[in-house]
Amino acid sequence: MIVSMTGFGKGRAGNKHLSIEAEVKTVNSRYLDISLRVPSSLMVKDFEIKEYIKSKVKRGKVTASIQIKKNGLEVDNLVLDDEKLKSYLTLLKSVKKTAKISEKIKLEHLLVNKDILVSNNYSISDIEFNLVTEALEQAINEMLNMKRKEGKELAKDLRKRIENIENKLNDIEREGQNSVQEYFNKFKDKIKLLIENIAQYNDRLELELAIIAEKAEITEECVRLRSHLKFFIDSLEKDEEPGRKLNFLCQEMNREANTISSKTVSTSITHNTVFIREEIEKIREQIQNIE
Repeated sequence: MIVSMTGFGKGRAGNKHLSIEAEVKTVNSRYLDISLRVPSSLMVKDFEIKEYIKSKVKRGKVTASIQIKKNGLEVDNLVLDDEKLKSYLTLLKSVKKTAKISEKIKLEHLLVNKDILVSNNYSISDIEFNLVTEALEQAINEMLNMKRKEGKELAKDLRKRIENIENKLNDIEREGQNSVQEYFNKFKDKIKLLIENIAQYNDRLELELAIIAEKAEITEECVRLRSHLKFFIDSLEKDEEPGRKLNFLCQEMNREANTISSKTVSTSITHNTVFIREEIEKIREQIQNIE
């Protein structure tokens, strides 16, 4: 079953004093790329968090955000130091009185002094980190469910496009059985007009025309293309991480379609190969989002 690289999930956990919210978002990327947005108190757990995500996600750009609140306040945020504020306010009032300043003390006057805002220096315990893991697990599971659901829709679309290509390939094979012989006969008729004594050159002419007509034969290309289509569906249904393999198969399918188009002398076959190449391009766009 294929899995999309696009997903999003949220998770929550906590206790009486602590609340934790986790969000995980994934988007397309060629490789696995994990970035964390966490409080500084979780920096020491950076490796553990990334390893846990790696065990769940194989490919894509992953952004994980974790917010921790203790007693309703975000940890690692600046908080007001009441004692320093009172001391600074007393100082301002003294300056105002001594300098005989009538202007009222405003908020901007207080915020000039950065010392009244301090970090709460929160340190997370192992028990509290278990809650972080719980919230993160919820977020990842929700995100994975979304990725699997979108993967099912992608697989449905890809199967339909492969079916469309197979139908056109059937038309090409039917047309191809007649086109080589028709090409041979038309070319032979044209040569006859140029050669006065056709009987003298008949055997040699037949051989040369057969060689020329053989160059328009597309049976091998059709067989290889059909084989690629079957392998594509097998990989879609059986491989756990088929993204790169499917991309390679698209390249091979496109190569065979191009060869058929360049060899054929049939307008109908040419039109069908154009359709096939358009479908292959749409498939390639879709599989960029497969993990």
